[in-house]
Amino acid sequence: MRIFDRSRVRTAALALVAAAALVGGAAATAPAATAPAPAKKGPTSVAYVEVNSESMLNVGKYTLANGGGNVFDVAVIFAANINYDTTKKSAYLYFNDNVRRVLDNAQTQIRPLQAKGIKVMLSVLGNHQGAGFANFPSQAAATGFAKQLSDAVAKYGLDGIDFDDEYAEYGNNGTGQPNSSSFVYLVSALRANMPGKLISLYNIGPAASSLSYGGVNISSKFNYAWNPYYGTWGVPGIALPKSGLSPAAIDFASTSASTAASLAKRTVSGGYGVYLTYNLDGSDRHSYVSSFTQPLYGSDAVYTP
Repeated sequence: MRIFDRSRVRTAALALVAAAALVGGAAATAPAATAPAPAKKGPTSVAYVEVNSESMLNVGKYTLANGGGNVFDVAVIFAANINYDTTKKSAYLYFNDNVRRVLDNAQTQIRPLQAKGIKVMLSVLGNHQGAGFANFPSQAAATGFAKQLSDAVAKYGLDGIDFDDEYAEYGNNGTGQPNSSSFVYLVSALRANMPGKLISLYNIGPAASSLSYGGVNISSKFNYAWNPYYGTWGVPGIALPKSGLSPAAIDFASTSASTAASLAKRTVSGGYGVYLTYNLDGSDRHSYVSSFTQPLYGSDAVYTP
């Protein structure tokens, strides 16, 4: 299988652990009271942003020439980490310097997007330390990590959490191998903690294969799930309606405009409700973006610096 290597920009300088961060920093406030962009008809467009090198504000710079709606409906901060404390022998939520900068400056980095009607989610990713979503040693440990996630969403005024089960390197630091219960416990607890927020699944890793345990299937607890292989088409194997699935996935840095257009056309013709993009940078990419907004929404894209 082809897996795009997304690790090249994930190794920023170390910062304080997230547990300490939850003591101070930016408090959640409501988005600025400005009118959101006009509504549009068509699939939900998602943009992952590598905040180690790019600004979240890039997501809000694209609108549709016809009607003025936002091109992107969901912006994903990429990425926080699930780390492992070898002393306490437990997982904890970790923000590197660049993720922390975005969160601590939510008023200027997150609220402007939300004021336009764009949802802002936090992606959480393994960090080579053995901790992952699929190997909590107990239900209590899983629910404890779920609380760290929901506390961060509440503190920073975010719209949800995205799970990306890559780079955990299960077994490192004496951690356990994946089990069938952990992700079910984790997602169940997170959904209970934040019933009105978004939860999405980057459909990869042991967690994505462990959606049912003890008679509980967590598929319906997700809002979205998407194909993790950029430049390809693949329907996620999760029991969500088509409106919550993105079989299409593109990378701005490596997917051609013709492939982006083809995948967008297939999204519409197949009746799917989500179109996933990754690696949006600060360049004016309206011509490329138009390659998929035309089939998705019948409109070119406009870039406003």
